[in-house]
Amino acid sequence: MLTLQFISYNQIANLEPDDRIKKLLSFVKQDKIVLLEGRLRDEEEADLIRKTMEDIDEKFTGIELGVVHPQDKDSSLYKQIHAMLVRLLLGNRNGFTIIGPANIIQEIKKDPDKIQLLMKDQQPPPTKKTSKKKSKK
Repeated sequence: MLTLQFISYNQIANLEPDDRIKKLLSFVKQDKIVLLEGRLRDEEEADLIRKTMEDIDEKFTGIELGVVHPQDKDSSLYKQIHAMLVRLLLGNRNGFTIIGPANIIQEIKKDPDKIQLLMKDQQPPPTKKTSKKKSKK
C-alpha cells in the first residue's frame, strides 16, 4: 500500500534543521512519500542528502527528491518585494517538496508547472509453494 504523508510548513517551522531532517527521514524510512508544503533551505537539502547517504543499508536504499517552485515572472516590483518579505518572515512556503524512498520511486520529473512521480513496479514477493510428496505404501 502506498502512503502519502502531508507535512505542513507549520509542523517543521519551529524545529532545528537537524530535527527537520530527522523527522522527514523517519517518514521516508517507513516507506511513506512525504509531501512537504514549501521547501527546505539549500543547506538543509544538502544535509538531507548527506544524512541519507550515511544511513543507506540493505533496508534503506536512499531517497528521491523533487521540488516544485512556481515562479511568477510577470510580477511587479511591489509584488516581488512583498513576496520576499513574506518569505523572510514566514519561511519559504511557495511550492512544495516531494521526498520518497528510492525503493518505491523510480524518478521524479518536474517542470515549472507540474511534477510527475514515476513509481517502481511493486510486485509482492513470490510465495513459496510447498508440495507434499505422497508416500507410496
